[in-house]
Amino acid sequence: MENASVAERLRAALPHAVIASHEHRGDLSIVVQPEALIDVARFLRDEPELRYNFLENLCGVDYLGRDPRFEVVYHLLSFSNHHRICLKVGLPEADPTVDSLTGLWPTANWQEREAYDLFGIIFRGHPSLERILMPDDWEGHPLRKDVPLGYEEVAFTFNQEQIDAHKPYAQE
Repeated sequence: MENASVAERLRAALPHAVIASHEHRGDLSIVVQPEALIDVARFLRDEPELRYNFLENLCGVDYLGRDPRFEVVYHLLSFSNHHRICLKVGLPEADPTVDSLTGLWPTANWQEREAYDLFGIIFRGHPSLERILMPDDWEGHPLRKDVPLGYEEVAFTFNQEQIDAHKPYAQE
């Protein structure tokens, strides 16, 4: 199915759901209202001519300084049509919350947990939304762009003279 007809079918079925759509080098991206995500995902999965039956990837993005600041990006694949689509949902900094897709695609479970852990995006209805990569006592979300870059103290001193004196390939 052509990208234009996928976007048209989605707009016809759920006119309130689509904010924008664009195609770049054959890849279709559709920006969706956060409150319509479940309806859009279910339509794309269950519509017989579309059948986007696999959630390939889900990730968070932080656009610090932009409104909405956060975005969740979903890459869906239709095995039967050999076609991909990218859904994007913008979320405000004050309340980065969107519905969980674990009820439609079980693969969303760990991917949503990762986005929660690293960006602080909350997935409403997730069966076990808890940290997956960072320690439980970690404060904040490390992939947010307003988190300062950290560093570790070096546990040794650097002595260039001793290193230079022991160069194995030194020219004499």
